[in-house]
Amino acid sequence: MGHIGSCLSVVEILSAIYEVLRVEERGQSDRDRFVLSKGHAALALYATLVQAGFLDKSSLDMFCQDGSHVGVHPETGLRGVDFSTGSLGHGLSMACGAALAARLQGSDRRVYCLISDAECNEGSVWEAAMFAAHHKLGQLTTIVDINGQQALGLTRDVLDLANMQERWRAFGWHTIELDGHSTAKLRAAIHDCVEESVQPTIILARTKMGRGVPFMEQGRSVSRTELPVNPVNWHYLPMTEQEYELAMTALEAVVFA
Repeated sequence: MGHIGSCLSVVEILSAIYEVLRVEERGQSDRDRFVLSKGHAALALYATLVQAGFLDKSSLDMFCQDGSHVGVHPETGLRGVDFSTGSLGHGLSMACGAALAARLQGSDRRVYCLISDAECNEGSVWEAAMFAAHHKLGQLTTIVDINGQQALGLTRDVLDLANMQERWRAFGWHTIELDGHSTAKLRAAIHDCVEESVQPTIILARTKMGRGVPFMEQGRSVSRTELPVNPVNWHYLPMTEQEYELAMTALEAVVFA
């Protein structure tokens, strides 16, 4: 179950998005669209889809099984998934296309896209950012999960992304920066985006990898004590049954704002 730490950093973001996402009638073309550009957080999306009524909880037992659409990255064959993603740097471009299509069709549907801070290393993200601002895609809201980590280390060490708010503002976006673990602040910001009718909106959500599970936040393995403590350990480590039980006990004790 790789990327479990990343999944824990986005659960509040996904919860807030699905509280405002208009998807009650899946057959209607005017329903809102959501793109999980950071497709490696698919486990968090699947849990959200269960809570939203798109999937049965038993579907989670098919994770990564032969013939299953519940894979490491989301696929359009799964109910509730409109965009197959996982190749980082492409989701925002798809979201731009969906937002422009809505305008051309005269639809008021909105488009939401969740990307990672490390994705902002990709030139395609900034090309899409320019496209959205140029076409004034005000119905597009993008959330950046800023957990400060990526596959090969801390983001600041791999390719520094300081001053993110100033960067996106310079590209013509309406910007909001907040605590990505505060569902109240996230909901308020997403509602604020609906009022922003001209500029696309970027929500810079500051999060912590493995939020709520102390040994994951520390980058420490309980079962493999020979491994040095490393903030990015839980980008890859599979969970043992012991670690799962410890994590669930910790999460049950956490009350998020």
